[in-house]
Amino acid sequence: MTKQPLLEKLQIRDLELQNRIIMAPMTRSRADNPETAPTDIHVEYYKQRASAGLIISEGSQISSKAVGYINTPGIYTKTQVEGWKKVTKAVHEEGGKIFLQLWHVGRISHPDFHNGELPHAPSAINPDSKSFTPKGFKETVTPKEMSIPEIKQTILDFQNAAKNAMEAGFDGVEIHSSNGYLLHQFFSRTSNVRTDEYGGSIENRAKILFEVIDAIKEVMPEEKIGLRLNPSLHGIFGMTLDEETIPTFDYIIEKLNNYKLAYLHLSEPFNDVSDVPHAVTEIAHRYRPVYKGVLIINANFDQEKGNRFILEGLADAVAYGKPFISNPDLAERFEKGAELADWDTDTFYTPGEKGFTDYPKLSATK
Repeated sequence: MTKQPLLEKLQIRDLELQNRIIMAPMTRSRADNPETAPTDIHVEYYKQRASAGLIISEGSQISSKAVGYINTPGIYTKTQVEGWKKVTKAVHEEGGKIFLQLWHVGRISHPDFHNGELPHAPSAINPDSKSFTPKGFKETVTPKEMSIPEIKQTILDFQNAAKNAMEAGFDGVEIHSSNGYLLHQFFSRTSNVRTDEYGGSIENRAKILFEVIDAIKEVMPEEKIGLRLNPSLHGIFGMTLDEETIPTFDYIIEKLNNYKLAYLHLSEPFNDVSDVPHAVTEIAHRYRPVYKGVLIINANFDQEKGNRFILEGLADAVAYGKPFISNPDLAERFEKGAELADWDTDTFYTPGEKGFTDYPKLSATK
């Protein structure tokens, strides 16, 4: 492959990326300490992958109420911030760029994480999913419908987490408003049946997202804020697509043009939705003409498809997940046309270095 758009530089506001190969955010459950803070193995893991044009970190909970998976790092305590400082320093020393993904899982949680109290959500509707707890996977429960004060506090938690991310030295943040988690739960009529200012109309269901963006803008430059959406998610993470789902995302993405965000990060469908009424099977094709800023696309891309999407103008960059787990030097491998190493699914979420920092780079395999 002679011409590789993936290897070309990309300007994101005042940030220059060395290539358009983005490391997607991936939960790895390695923060197995009482503070759920990043440790030395996180430093090594992200440092190894610093040749990505941009690293988007694993989702990091914005508060203790936001957690829903075992051993995931947070960004709301001093200890956590100090742990992340070591990560960003190591990535920057390698010439890399890194954003922190801000995460609140909402109802995809379990009382085991909250001293027996119910997880928070827009409405008291059980997603009928599973939560990865300290005692293994457990069935989700019917969550507590958030009060207006609890919604306002959550917006402040996003703001505080963004402020902490800046203190920790990140180049920016990505708001996780995707994959069936809290903000996504507000968007959908199947998970949000509120009758107040945060429910009912499309505008009301999207309201919290724009309030989160506006709050974060107060503590960091708007140009350093990214956003992730998954418009055609269906049958996963407790989400059900209906006739208002895509019109809701149409509204959100059009309105995002009023902001000077770093980027919009969209996912193609995670599963086959070709037979699902009202679903969109080609997300980039639909939203590239709508969104005027930098567009990152994700989900099941290989090297050829990534290059083609950029060449055809469907995206500005492509985010890769699992290939980055087993190929820390993914950008170099793409450049050389080298074979990719396989990943071990059994070690995706297990503690320790195995399956985390022990995948060799190409230079070490020769």
